[in-house]
Amino acid sequence: MSEQPGSDLHSKSTSQAPVAARPVRVLVVDPDADTRALYREVFHANGWDIVEAADGREALAKALARPPALVVTEVRLPFLDGYALCDILRRDRATTAVPILVVTAEARSVGIDGARKVAGADAVLIKPTTPEQVLAETRRLLSDRRDADRSGSPAALRTAEPSHLRPRLSKSFARFVTTTPPASPPQLVCPSCDEPLIYEHSYVGGVSAKNAEQWDRYLCPASCGTFQYRHRTRRLGRTA
Repeated sequence: MSEQPGSDLHSKSTSQAPVAARPVRVLVVDPDADTRALYREVFHANGWDIVEAADGREALAKALARPPALVVTEVRLPFLDGYALCDILRRDRATTAVPILVVTAEARSVGIDGARKVAGADAVLIKPTTPEQVLAETRRLLSDRRDADRSGSPAALRTAEPSHLRPRLSKSFARFVTTTPPASPPQLVCPSCDEPLIYEHSYVGGVSAKNAEQWDRYLCPASCGTFQYRHRTRRLGRTA
């Protein structure tokens, strides 16, 4: 029996139909609803999938539950500030290589340096900034990440190193941010002005429950900056 004309062509075109690429998923973190709406409009116009968070704790939960392709965050956030958010994302294996863009009104050089060097942000933009600038910077960061993945650079290999070189993380061990940590945060004074530091929150992490670590976050009331106390080393260090 002869085939119907064009039947083979139809079957080939169906089997070879291109698979639609998944949209880029971007996590936008900012306490201002209007700012988030502006980002959402710009990124949606670019065909990206946007996830929003109004504070640091919400952002952390969403990022760890389903790691995004990129994070755009303000530094001044309720409950968990942008420095701590970036720091935790950099420490977690699931998000350690995710590009982070900080867009902030914090124009002080210590704030910019803190976001880049201490917290691990990949880029910083100072408000006011245009949506076009934010979009251009996110495109650059995503392009750099794709280039790093193809070239196998150290930044890309952070999530692809041989399993025998990775720390053995216990899947049952909970890593979290809390204001009621296992070890009581000590009462500390600012090394710059001797004012008592204000305790904000703690990050509990480490490899396993047996080898847990705790970092306590403090704020100086005299605006000297923020500090972090590491229990294992009993050392207080400035974060911003």
